[in-house]
Amino acid sequence: MAIPAQSAPARLSKSLGALLGVHAGDSLGATLEFDSWRQIKKDFPNGLRDIIGGGMFRWPAGHATDDTDLTRAVLLAYHDRANQKVLNASDDEFDVARAVADWSLDWYEGDWPGREKGQPPRDIGGATRVGLLNYSDLRDPRKCGAGQGSAGNGSLMRCIPTGLFTHGRDERIKESKEISAITHDDNRCVVSCAAYNEIVAALLDGKPAQTAVNIGIEVALEQDHHDVAKAIERGRTMSISRIASEGPGDELPDRTSGYVLQSLTVAIAALLDPRSLEDVLVDVTRIGGDTDTNGAISGGLLGARDGVEAIPGRWLSTLQFRAEFETLARDILDLESSPTKGLSASYKKRHGLS
Repeated sequence: MAIPAQSAPARLSKSLGALLGVHAGDSLGATLEFDSWRQIKKDFPNGLRDIIGGGMFRWPAGHATDDTDLTRAVLLAYHDRANQKVLNASDDEFDVARAVADWSLDWYEGDWPGREKGQPPRDIGGATRVGLLNYSDLRDPRKCGAGQGSAGNGSLMRCIPTGLFTHGRDERIKESKEISAITHDDNRCVVSCAAYNEIVAALLDGKPAQTAVNIGIEVALEQDHHDVAKAIERGRTMSISRIASEGPGDELPDRTSGYVLQSLTVAIAALLDPRSLEDVLVDVTRIGGDTDTNGAISGGLLGARDGVEAIPGRWLSTLQFRAEFETLARDILDLESSPTKGLSASYKKRHGLS
C-alpha cells in the first residue's frame, strides 16, 4: 500500500521523531529509574537534562534499555515485512506478530547488539519474561501472553512501529493488539496499544494533538474499554510541569509504578503540553518511578508530534541505535513508496545496489 498523502519529508521526520523519541526518553530516564521525585529533586533540582547513563543498572550513556530494545524488535519485524513484499515479491501473508515474537526471543536469549551471545538482558519485566518463555515453548505468538491481571506498560513501550508503518485503521488495531498480546494480553494493555497507535497515526497525518487524542478515545470506546478511555481523558487535565515541580501527590500516588493506564495518562499529558519536546521529557522523568518507560512512551508521542528536528542534537548523538533506526525507517518508507516499481534510488544507494 502506498504511503498516505502527507509529504514524504514530513512523514519521515515524524517517523524518525517517534522512534528516536522513544529511544531518547528511554535513555534519559534510565539514569533515574526507580528514584523518587524527592531524590531526583535533590540530585537534579532542574531535572536531568542530559543523557548520562548510570542508574540502577549502570547503563552506558545512550544505551538502550528493554524499552528501546523491544521497540527495535518490533521495528525489525516491520522491516522484514516490507522487504518480503517488495524484494521477494511473495504472495504469502507475512505474520508480523510471529516476526516480533522471534526478534524478541532473540533479545531475551542474548542474540543482540551490545551483549555477548547468550547473555541475558540486564532488565526485563515479569510479563515480558513469562510471555517470551511461553513463546519459546509453544511457538505460537497468539497463545503465550502472561494472562489477565498482568497490566504493566511493557507492551505499550514498544508498540509504536505499528502506528508508523501500518496504514489501515482496522489492520493497525489488529496488529497493535496481537503484538501486545505476545506478552501482555490483559485487555487494558492490548486496547492501550491500539489507542496509542491510532494517536500516533493521526499525528503522522498532520492532525493536531487534541484531535489525535480524541481519536484515541474513540478507539478505546469502540473496543469497549472505558477504563482506557478514562485514562486518556485524565491526561487532558494533568499538568506534567506542575507534578514535576510539586511532586506526584494524589494524582500519581504510587510514583508511576509501571501500570499501563498510568503510563498512558502521563503520555497523553505530555503530548498535550505545548512546551518543547526537551522540556516536557525532562519533566516526565522528574516525576520519578518508572522513568525510562514513561520517558519512552511519552517521547514517542512527542517525536511524532514535533518531528526528529525537535530532539536535541546532544541527545541524538548518544543513542545506541540512532543510525540503525534511521536506516530501517527510511528503508520501510522507501519500500512502501512505490511497491510496483521496484526499489527506490535511495534504498539502492544505502544498500549498494545502484
